[in-house]
Amino acid sequence: MQSTRALLLSGLLFATMTRTASSEEQKTIRGWVLDSACAFTKGLAKPISRECALACAHKGSPLVILQDDGSIFWPIAESMPAEGQNTRLLPYAGKRVTVTGKVYTKGGSQAVVIENISPETK
Repeated sequence: MQSTRALLLSGLLFATMTRTASSEEQKTIRGWVLDSACAFTKGLAKPISRECALACAHKGSPLVILQDDGSIFWPIAESMPAEGQNTRLLPYAGKRVTVTGKVYTKGGSQAVVIENISPETK
């Protein structure tokens, strides 16, 4: 009975650890740079305007990258203590970009440590 409990507890601990652990992979993503509030509350497929994205970013709303399929990537810093990425993204606010970097997935959220960013040309 004691060994069954220990085995069950070990299994639960392993399941919890694997479910909460984040995964990392190198990836290229393409999408719109817009403020996070509009991405969630307005359900936008792209920014209303560059000026709108800039105004929200200047007020403190974190800029995110919204792909055409609706998935959102939160730009994050790899260094600790971490710092916001808005300054780096401001030149691209309201524009489409191509980003390469490390992508982390955890609990349904996706974040990217940007290694390269460039405006998307069509």
